[in-house]
Amino acid sequence: MASPTIAANAYANLARVLENSGAGAGKGTEAGGQSFASLLKDAVGSVMESGRKSDAQTVAMASGKANVMDVVTAVADTDVAVSTLVSVRDRVIAAYEDIMKMPI
Repeated sequence: MASPTIAANAYANLARVLENSGAGAGKGTEAGGQSFASLLKDAVGSVMESGRKSDAQTVAMASGKANVMDVVTAVADTDVAVSTLVSVRDRVIAAYEDIMKMPI
């Protein structure tokens, strides 16, 4: 189970990645569709949006305007999105390491 500190750090890292991907990330497209950079930027943006919704629900609950069940659902959705993103990141890194181990 992730602690709040780990979740906050992951959320901050996603924000940095999204800001740094800026200028040339989604410009090139291949004949079949979206570029990988654009796809990655969209996925990170989706996780960021999920985090923002979760934060908004938490603030609304603290002010008495939201239901506890809505907050729990939003936090669980964000947790699943971040976990999925981390799993994909780990698989990409493992694939990169496998490629780097291949003889030329």
